[in-house]
Amino acid sequence: MSKSIFVNLPVLDLPVSMQFYEAIGFKNNPTFTDETAACMVWSETFSLMLLTHAKWKTFTDRPIPPPNHSEVMVAMSLNSREAVDEVAKLAGENGGTPDVTPAQDYGFMYTRSFADPSGHVFEPMWMDLSAMPTSE
Repeated sequence: MSKSIFVNLPVLDLPVSMQFYEAIGFKNNPTFTDETAACMVWSETFSLMLLTHAKWKTFTDRPIPPPNHSEVMVAMSLNSREAVDEVAKLAGENGGTPDVTPAQDYGFMYTRSFADPSGHVFEPMWMDLSAMPTSE
């Protein structure tokens, strides 16, 4: 198996979370999905494991942060500014909260953010490294 990242997220409602992530472009991998967990694939190297709270608690005794707290912000690279705007729009239309932090536009990099229905924060972003300022 090549190097990959699987981010485990405790979710309030597994079916609602699965629907949300499918709406913004993730695909479900049924091989790793049951009534307690769902594998949602973003790319060949990045997937989310959505876990019910009961399933999450089989992995750790650490408390689950409340939905209005941030434990991490996951950046997701996209191919264009328009794709960033589209994901933020779809997040808002499908039970998430768009722009939980202000959009940032540096010219060569553009970011927005959203919180999923369980409060996890993601940052869709686009970057053109060829337009990045140099410090020469």
